[in-house]
Amino acid sequence: MTSLTKRRLRLFYANKRGFWSLCIFLLLFGVSLFAEFIANDKPIILEYHDHMYFPVFKFYPETTFDGNFLTEPDYRDPFMTDKIKQGGWALWPPIHYNYQTINYEAVPAPSHPTNENLLGTDDQGRDVFARLIYGFRISILFGLALTIISSVIGIAAGAIQGYFGGLTDLLFQRFMEIWGGLPELYLLIILASIVEPNFWWLLGLMILFSWMSLVHVVRAEFLRTRNFDYVRAARALGVGEWTIMRRHVLPNAVVSALTFIPFIMNGSITTLTSLDFLGFGLPPGSPSLGELLAQGKVNPQAHWLGITGFLTLAIMLSLLIFIGEAVRDAFDSRKILVTK
Repeated sequence: MTSLTKRRLRLFYANKRGFWSLCIFLLLFGVSLFAEFIANDKPIILEYHDHMYFPVFKFYPETTFDGNFLTEPDYRDPFMTDKIKQGGWALWPPIHYNYQTINYEAVPAPSHPTNENLLGTDDQGRDVFARLIYGFRISILFGLALTIISSVIGIAAGAIQGYFGGLTDLLFQRFMEIWGGLPELYLLIILASIVEPNFWWLLGLMILFSWMSLVHVVRAEFLRTRNFDYVRAARALGVGEWTIMRRHVLPNAVVSALTFIPFIMNGSITTLTSLDFLGFGLPPGSPSLGELLAQGKVNPQAHWLGITGFLTLAIMLSLLIFIGEAVRDAFDSRKILVTK
């Protein structure tokens, strides 16, 4: 580890709010990655007649447990729970619902928070806590995927534009002015209304616009460094243009771009939530923070829906902002110079 990296890490740790925000964010995200083991309507491990089964990972027909059908059993059905008790035992997740399980006993829907449904149910009788865990995971994974892909495209476009300059830079600038002037949200709504989007389709649509977020930063860095002495020396020695871009100029541009990554991810999650809230996001039934906010809007008597969705989104975005501030401090050249 170089001394520069150590100084940056010390600056990041010095921002306590950002450091602890990162710890909390990673903890919440790590927990959501194991959502199937926290909220599920299937046992994690099931022992029946001296045989071990893992319903979370594998499909088993009802006949496996002396049932009558070849379809997957409803493990929460009294018929199945009695058979499991008589023939063995089951290890259940803490929450006996997944994001689409309907609690028919919680009437009328949406129902108030209870010991059975800690955050109540939505207007279709589904457990809000379970949908919250799965929705948090989808939001973070979507934001990460969109941020990574759009950042790669944006850095590459900015590098070409800034390094070669001239006509290339001029044409790129005019294209970005036209493309950036389009009403992004309206176009996403129109495109999403033509074909019912899934996770990947929606990700592709949003990449069409999100890649521009880093172009100007990388372009400015390449314009600044392309005429430095070490770049000219490499060019004079016959080093190829693409090699110079990759080895000598790109690392400086990436350092500048890294400070924007948490904020780009913040915007990606906000856009997904907005589309879900308007009904043009993920397919109906998908666990989504935007869909939870929309349910809170149309069910004002069920205050727990809107409050839960708002607080979750507010905490998530606040953590990302605090992390972004710490990253910005870590790469601040003025602070690095005074840090020993």
